[in-house]
Amino acid sequence: MLPHLQSALGICAIIAIAWALSENRSAFSWRMVAGTLAAQAVIAVLLLEVPFVRDLLFGLNGAVVALSEATRSGTSFIYGFLGGGPTPFTVTQPANMINLAFGVLPLIIVISALSAILWYWRILPAIVGAMAAVLKRSMGLGGAVGLSAAATVFLGNVEGQLVIRPYLGRLTRTELFILMTVGLSVIAGTVFVLYATLLKDVLPGALGHLLVASMMSLPGGILIARIMVPGPADTDVEGKDATIKYHSTMDAMSRGTEDGLKIYLQIIAMLIVMTALTALVNIILSALPPVFGAPLTIERMLGWLFAPMVWLYGVPWHEAATAGSLAGTKVVLTELIAYVRMAALPPGSLDPRATQIMVYAMCGFGNLASVGILIGGMSAIIPERREEIVSLAMKALVSGTLASGLTGAMIGLLPL
Repeated sequence: MLPHLQSALGICAIIAIAWALSENRSAFSWRMVAGTLAAQAVIAVLLLEVPFVRDLLFGLNGAVVALSEATRSGTSFIYGFLGGGPTPFTVTQPANMINLAFGVLPLIIVISALSAILWYWRILPAIVGAMAAVLKRSMGLGGAVGLSAAATVFLGNVEGQLVIRPYLGRLTRTELFILMTVGLSVIAGTVFVLYATLLKDVLPGALGHLLVASMMSLPGGILIARIMVPGPADTDVEGKDATIKYHSTMDAMSRGTEDGLKIYLQIIAMLIVMTALTALVNIILSALPPVFGAPLTIERMLGWLFAPMVWLYGVPWHEAATAGSLAGTKVVLTELIAYVRMAALPPGSLDPRATQIMVYAMCGFGNLASVGILIGGMSAIIPERREEIVSLAMKALVSGTLASGLTGAMIGLLPL
């Protein structure tokens, strides 16, 4: 089968799965599907193929270098050579000097503080407002859910909802599910640069591609959510109540730093626990007889389980087990671990097209840990709707995964 037709089949399969899981299959709208897929294609072509837009987008990788170097100044001052500073000894294996906790992940704290400052300076709100207006006009969304969905791309799956906190209690079930799905199908601005740093040697212009992936998954998540939980989504905002309040630039910086620290510690704790539990499962599996001439591991099992899914995205079958293992790692563990493992793959494990497809398909917070964060965060904001949030959570994991997969299949379909 031709690779692009393979991805087209994957798009049809994803839409069919969402329809099969719908709470009201008779409400399915072909017009909404066609419009959303067209919007995804326009986003990809505009951002990746129009020369001056593409050059501007990929020029953002200079920002990755600048932010990484600026962060290294802080980490090396605090942690010395553990944070990227000069070593007091000769380094014979530089790869072993990479320190996630002290050298890489602190970037999240810096980005969180910078995002808060840009929000107070009204730069991010202007971008978010423009995106919300486009969503309202093109997809018929109410101002509340459109504003929050757009903000999620920059702020995160819980933080983005704080933008419309006064309106969360009156959102319809469909709107609530849209926000949950979008939150699990995109990544936040706080980790864009981090993931781009990890993938810089895997995919040229990684930051630009991650931004395009999240922008494509935004309408994709809305589409999948409205297919699976159809209903009204027209709650609007009034006045200027729906905003995050900072009192000064210093207030924004300090609160952004505090929020970034929470995310930083949360990621470190999650990485330790998830890696340890994976190792524990592999130790248990090692007691079993070898399968196909190799020890049984959770990575191999995930590869077999997710291989058909990634094949539908457009990955060649002979690479599907490797790509499937990454996709399974993303869902069961986190996309961060999946990207770390992708960066560590031997050269040639995935061809360039499969690599691009998987970078896009894994660009979302759709994993079990994020579902727990989503339940806890949303329940704290709107405790009166906790039961409804819990009942929708695992459904949102499925819809978020389908939405990210739809983006991967779409990028595989387009001749980019």
